[in-house]
Amino acid sequence: MANIKSSAKRVLVSRAQAARNKADKSELKTTIKKFTAALAEGDRDNAEAAYKAAVKSVDRAVSKGLIHKNNAARKKSKMAAKINSLGE
Repeated sequence: MANIKSSAKRVLVSRAQAARNKADKSELKTTIKKFTAALAEGDRDNAEAAYKAAVKSVDRAVSKGLIHKNNAARKKSKMAAKINSLGE
């Protein structure tokens, strides 16, 4: 542990932020996996609902600074292409 009070606080704060970021990133991955699972089932209604949730989660991750906006755009584009290939 640090000797200086401000650096000791920075250690605690950075640990809390790292834990929060890890939880948020885990949530993002989970929503994307749920979309992939719904897509694998072949049910378009469930896949569209999961797609909306995944896109919302990706956008939230960008606003929090977890992922870059281009990374988010790529993820959303790939998900849209997959759901469009599912057919009617």
